[in-house]
Amino acid sequence: MEKVFENEMKLEFISKSCNEAFARIAVAAFASQLDPNLEELQDIKTAVSEAVTNSIIHGYENKQGIVKIHCLIKGNEIKIEVSDSGKGIENVDMAKEPLYTTKPNLERSGMGFTIMESFMDNVEVESIIGVGTKITMRKVVKSKETTESQNEFELVK
Repeated sequence: MEKVFENEMKLEFISKSCNEAFARIAVAAFASQLDPNLEELQDIKTAVSEAVTNSIIHGYENKQGIVKIHCLIKGNEIKIEVSDSGKGIENVDMAKEPLYTTKPNLERSGMGFTIMESFMDNVEVESIIGVGTKITMRKVVKSKETTESQNEFELVK
């Protein structure tokens, strides 16, 4: 079997809101080997934070479960999967609509998926009622050389 990725990380933790920061920092540390700029790193951290929070708040509600994160690196791209074995999403298309929330009483903004989609290059959501949800996000980290040459080009303009 041929390996199609260069590095991999798996992480599991209890669905407690205090673990959201841990997940965000762990994924950021793993992504740092791609040498992202600060904006790219912040984008990744924000998207992971939203995905993990969705699993904890919506997937498990007031029950305890396990949130799983699986990260893969290939070239200058990171793929991040955040999954739970929670209640699932009844209508993924509706859940992805800006401002849609099933928890208005918790002052949820309904912008989780919108934020993930704006900060990552690709976001896919798979969900089955009673089985759980998996969010797969991808981001291409621009190489340092590309960023430097773009900056030089802008200076020449």
